[in-house]
Amino acid sequence: MISQKLEKALNKQLNYELYSAYLYFSMKAYFAKSAWCGFRQWMCVQAHEEIEHAMGIYHYLIERCGTVELEPIEKPEHDWTDTLAVFEHAYNHEKSVTARINELFDIMEEEKDRAALSFLDWYLKEQVEEERNAKVILEKLRYISDDKTALMMLNDDLMKREIKKHDIK
Repeated sequence: MISQKLEKALNKQLNYELYSAYLYFSMKAYFAKSAWCGFRQWMCVQAHEEIEHAMGIYHYLIERCGTVELEPIEKPEHDWTDTLAVFEHAYNHEKSVTARINELFDIMEEEKDRAALSFLDWYLKEQVEEERNAKVILEKLRYISDDKTALMMLNDDLMKREIKKHDIK
């Protein structure tokens, strides 16, 4: 059985993961207006990963006899000035997800819920990777600046990213 405090916090995180998917789909739509297929592909994969993360929490709540409460999802931003601004937003968003995961750990430690700590350990490791990936692309974009050839090469590289199934449990 899961505590009410932890159930509420996990439902909040579930909503935020779904919001994250909305945000990345919005970023994908931004790139759909241009020829940047690789940037669009990266955002598509990112959105699908966020849905997978949300579903992991959804199933965990049910497994622990908790109640899933699906709340309205906030409308994400949809207009940016350029590719750099999109990835600055993505990186800052990933940092906010990390902060929320850390808050969940605080609650789980307070509640002494070792099963939840074990479950969330995967999310913490995944979040380190998520934040790093966004930061690396952001740093590359800052480095290449207005170099169109380098931007095309980065776009081509990002096109290789594929949706993969994670084993969250």
